[in-house]
Amino acid sequence: MSFPLLTATAALPAIGAVATAAVPAARRTAAKWTALLFSLGTLALAGVALARFEPGGARYQLTESHAWIKDFGVRYELGVDGIGVALLALTALLMPFIILAGWHDADPAPGSPRPSGGGRDGTRPYRWRPTQGFFALMLMTEAMVILSFEATDVFLFYVLFEAMLIPMYFLIGGFGDRAASGSAAGGIENAAAQRSYAAVKFLLYNLVGGLVMLAAVIGLYVVAGTFSLSEIAQARADGTLSMATSTERWLFLGFFFAFAVKAPLWPLHTWLPNAMGEATSPVAVLITAVVDKVGTFAMLRFCLQLFPGASKWATPVIVVLALISIVYGALLAVGQRDIKRLIAYASISHFGFIVLGIFAMTSQGQSGATLYMVNHGISTAALMLVAGFLISRRGSRLIADYGGVQKVAPVLAGTFLIGGLATLSLPGLAPFVSEFLVLVGAFSAYPAAGVIATTGIVLAALYVLVLYQRTMTGPVKAEVRGMADLKVRELAVVLPLIAMLLFLGVYPKPLTEIVNPAVQHTMSDVQKKDPQPEVEAAK
Repeated sequence: MSFPLLTATAALPAIGAVATAAVPAARRTAAKWTALLFSLGTLALAGVALARFEPGGARYQLTESHAWIKDFGVRYELGVDGIGVALLALTALLMPFIILAGWHDADPAPGSPRPSGGGRDGTRPYRWRPTQGFFALMLMTEAMVILSFEATDVFLFYVLFEAMLIPMYFLIGGFGDRAASGSAAGGIENAAAQRSYAAVKFLLYNLVGGLVMLAAVIGLYVVAGTFSLSEIAQARADGTLSMATSTERWLFLGFFFAFAVKAPLWPLHTWLPNAMGEATSPVAVLITAVVDKVGTFAMLRFCLQLFPGASKWATPVIVVLALISIVYGALLAVGQRDIKRLIAYASISHFGFIVLGIFAMTSQGQSGATLYMVNHGISTAALMLVAGFLISRRGSRLIADYGGVQKVAPVLAGTFLIGGLATLSLPGLAPFVSEFLVLVGAFSAYPAAGVIATTGIVLAALYVLVLYQRTMTGPVKAEVRGMADLKVRELAVVLPLIAMLLFLGVYPKPLTEIVNPAVQHTMSDVQKKDPQPEVEAAK
């Protein structure tokens, strides 16, 4: 029996979560190093999976299959295509940086009681080891996300899709941003209330989406008699499984609704600004750069593969929703006064580009959408984590509380600028390649949609450059005059991310070679071919 590489890649962070949570309460540094080492081990296993993946080989590779719930035909089935292995690698790559960036985010506030003591004096010391819990929840989320990229059994995927909400709920509600109130009034109680509201809103939105998907999963089993993605796809290709048009459309809508909430796509997006705004910056990166990718990934793997006819039927409406997300998210980003909420609305706009690329139903669009998932993860991580370092120094998320930072912290300002330029897809940085491919795919299939989508580029330049101008340039405000520049740990987080943005910006071939064969399989599923350019005959 071959080594279960995919299981090991998901199991290692789960084991790390248990090990981190078991570290004694007084040994916070040991808990941090435990989490970091397990995340690095997961990255090594993900690198092995990436190295063993053959782009020109079978559609799903490194497969595993074991009986799980025999009476209902549920199996523990894993396998990755080029899209899944790329997102698996992205998740494993980002986690060590997320953990390093959040190194002090769960430390007790100054003046908090020490872990020792029993609380007989009325104090309430560490009831559940906050530092250990913070990093354990991060690793548990990583394990579930990785396994969701690997799952080829629909029911297994659904379980993971819902289970990852639990650690994320506690990360948002229990470990919120200490600068949540900015300069506004309200104090600790108001900040705690805002975090609770954001966590509950995140949970409710995604639970509703999951319940709708559960009904669709049950309906799919009734129709197909199995949860196995490969068996269903093969039966549809052989003609042994046929669905009534109305049935296929209803099932598609059930799946798509859940994925649109997770993505998030307008008008189901409103939980994201609250969640990213109230969470710590590393957790905000975990939300938008890692967890939300499950939604767009699932559109490719499940919606298009299981329901090709319904996907084509719904394409015009979904393209319109994607365009609204692009323009609406960018417009709201322009008007934000809060740094983290600005980045959140920018992400909504970017997810609109990803969905547009998927449902343009062209190879350029879908390749661009997959590259966008990876590149957006890296660029958003760079920008949000540097923003978090900035906010931790000043204690405020409000743009108006900054000014002249580049004069006192030039390295911080420079890295913030590079992250912002990547966000607006500057040529030479990784997101440019993916956004260009999405627009090429959109123009070839829906020229009007391509024209509208380009307005998102103009607006992105506006909100990024205005943000930089207001925070980094101009006279130095008294509150930032003594601001320290980036430290060694913070540089260890930011510089590798910037290096990846530069490398993939000038040489995306290693990533496109992995992704393109999977995209061709998806195009075959929906029986679509790229539109041929119209060339007038020579007279």
